[in-house]
Amino acid sequence: MSLPLLPLPLHALPRPPAPARLIRALDPRVPVGLKRRLVEPLLNRTFAEPLAEGEFDALEGRRITLAIEDIGVALTLTLEGERLAVCTEPGEATIRGGWREFLCLATRREDPDALFFQRRLLIEGDTELGLMVKNLLDGREEGLAQGPFGELLVRLERLARRTN
Repeated sequence: MSLPLLPLPLHALPRPPAPARLIRALDPRVPVGLKRRLVEPLLNRTFAEPLAEGEFDALEGRRITLAIEDIGVALTLTLEGERLAVCTEPGEATIRGGWREFLCLATRREDPDALFFQRRLLIEGDTELGLMVKNLLDGREEGLAQGPFGELLVRLERLARRTN
């Protein structure tokens, strides 16, 4: 005979982890092959138009790292056959900052230039390559907040506002 499950009061339920802790806990365990299957289609759909127009061509055979320091995540990207690809080699340029700053950049809630001038986001290494990628992100009028990726960014932004 099984006992009926009693509903737990809300205060007894564990709080879900903040996005930063969740990502930090997951990233080291995610193999590169899985990252490629998860991240590449999302990036290539998000940037389909600028990729088709050749705006990322300067990234062909080059690498840029996006380093989200406060959650310990770094992702290095390159262009292979007109598609963005995750790679394991270090980037020639790095855009570095906190997850809230990357969220502001992606959703265009703050001026991208201000994020860099205030040194909340930094470009290291090949600054020409870093500025090219920054300008591609900046040039998208709607930001990245479109489709499923945009919905995820909007949810993260709401959560970030609640945790401030």
